[in-house]
Amino acid sequence: MANIAVFCSANDTIANAYFEAAQELGHYLGSHNHTLVYGGCALGLMECIAKSTHEANGKSIGVVPGKIEENGQTSQYVDKLINCENLTDRKQIMMDQADIFIALPGGLGTLDEIFTVAASQTLNYHQKKVILYNVDGFWNSCIAMLEDLQSKGVMRKHYSNQILVANSLTEIDNLIRQ
Repeated sequence: MANIAVFCSANDTIANAYFEAAQELGHYLGSHNHTLVYGGCALGLMECIAKSTHEANGKSIGVVPGKIEENGQTSQYVDKLINCENLTDRKQIMMDQADIFIALPGGLGTLDEIFTVAASQTLNYHQKKVILYNVDGFWNSCIAMLEDLQSKGVMRKHYSNQILVANSLTEIDNLIRQ
């Protein structure tokens, strides 16, 4: 059992395959007694994964910035609510709460979260895994960018020391168990 943070889009108008992956991952988390740690928003993939975790009798920790709460967008599927001031606070609280991080498809916020956690690991603030769930090749361009940075010598270690890639739920399960 682990606390698993999931970074993902709060957009409702994205590919159906991303919602299917979020639903499958949420069911996996709940049925394996993992606790979902997430942004607590009632939109997009965030709401989808929280609902499916809940339906599989799992628990969730929602880390909710004041702006989301002010707008009435806090998910009804949050079991434990942690309020925070802003997105910077949210990332730190999520790093403190989670044992592992998984990134479903997402935008700027998701990228910010991935790279904050990975950069913190390079400085030995933690040794927690960051897994890109590469649904339908969503993260391929990000992986190509990381490979390019690697080839230019601006990274001390290979990016795979901080960021792992999984193309299926089976691969995620294997990485969680390692």
